[in-house]
Amino acid sequence: MKYSIVLAALFSGLALTACDSKTVVTPAPVVAVPVQVPVPGPAGPTGATGSTGLTGSSGSTGSTGSTGATGDTGATGNTGSAGATGERGKTGNETVVIVPAPTPAR
Repeated sequence: MKYSIVLAALFSGLALTACDSKTVVTPAPVVAVPVQVPVPGPAGPTGATGSTGLTGSSGSTGSTGSTGATGDTGATGNTGSAGATGERGKTGNETVVIVPAPTPAR
């Protein structure tokens, strides 16, 4: 039931838009009016050469900048404390044997 109402609305909308016909408007014809273009005549005689312009003045030299101030010296760090003293080794009667690791098989 819920699909039938939606389909009926779609079909009625399509049916109403299918009957519309567009009106064709034909634009008015454009009439071209010829334009007279003036043609230049022969070139005239060359004019006299102009005088040379004046030289500009030199700019002034800028002033030297001031020297910066010297920075402050840093504070000396504190001396570290001495490390703890280790215990004296004990003598014993045990023997330590070091066995090398076997070579891996290839």
